[in-house]
Amino acid sequence: MTEDCKKLLAENFARLEENLKKYEKDGKKPLVVAATKTVDAETINYAAENLGLTDIGENRVQELLSKYDALDKDRLNIHFIGNLQKNKVKYIVGKVCLIHSLDSYELAREIEKQSAKLGIVSDVLVEVNIGAEENKSGADASQIEEIVEKVSKLEHVRLRGMMTIGPKCQSFDEYREYFDKTYDLFSKIFLDKQDEKGHNTDEYVLSMGMSDSYEAALASGANVIRPGQCLFGARVYPEKKENKI
Repeated sequence: MTEDCKKLLAENFARLEENLKKYEKDGKKPLVVAATKTVDAETINYAAENLGLTDIGENRVQELLSKYDALDKDRLNIHFIGNLQKNKVKYIVGKVCLIHSLDSYELAREIEKQSAKLGIVSDVLVEVNIGAEENKSGADASQIEEIVEKVSKLEHVRLRGMMTIGPKCQSFDEYREYFDKTYDLFSKIFLDKQDEKGHNTDEYVLSMGMSDSYEAALASGANVIRPGQCLFGARVYPEKKENKI
C-alpha cells in the first residue's frame, strides 16, 4: 500500500468515527460492518491493525473464499451480507460470525443442515425487501413473521434480528421512510415479542444503511451499519473469470 492510500484510509475512517458520535447510546456506538467487496486482504488487514476495523462484510461467496486465508482473523469478525444461494451455504458456515441475508425458510433449513454437520449454531438475520423491489433480494415484509416463527424452532440456527438494503433514494428523508418501516417491523417481531420467540440472544440486531444512507439508518434505529465506499473508495471490479465453486 502506498502512503497516500494509507492517509486516505485514515481520513475516511476518522470521518466515519466522528459522524457516529452523535448516535452513541449509553456510551455505546453502532457496530460498523465494513462492506469489503473488491477490497483486497492487505487493505483490510491494514485497517484492522491500524484503524480500529473489527468487522467486515463480504457479498460474494467466491470472493470471500479467495480472501479468507489471508485475512487477519485474530482481529476481524467476518460477516456475510450478500445474497446467499442454498448450494453455497456449505462453503461459508463456520467461517462467518453472522449471515445477514436469510430470506427464506428453505435457506434456513440448509444453514441448519450444514451447521449441524459441524456441531455449531449459526447466527443469522432475516432480510426484508422493504421496498418490494423485484431486483432486490430479501423476503417480502408480509412473509417475515412466518419465516421468523419457523426459523426460531431450528436447533442450529439462531435468529439475531433483521437486515434490509432498501431502495436507492435521493434524500435523507426518503431513506428514513423505508428505514422507519423496517424498524417498525423489527420492533413488532423482535422487540415486542422477545420473551416469546426463544431466539436466545441478549440484544437484537437491526442491520441497515450503507455509505450513502447510514446516518438515516441510524436515525431510524439501526444498531449495525454496512458502509463500504465511504471507507475504501470507489470499487474497482476485476475482470470476470470462469472459475466457479
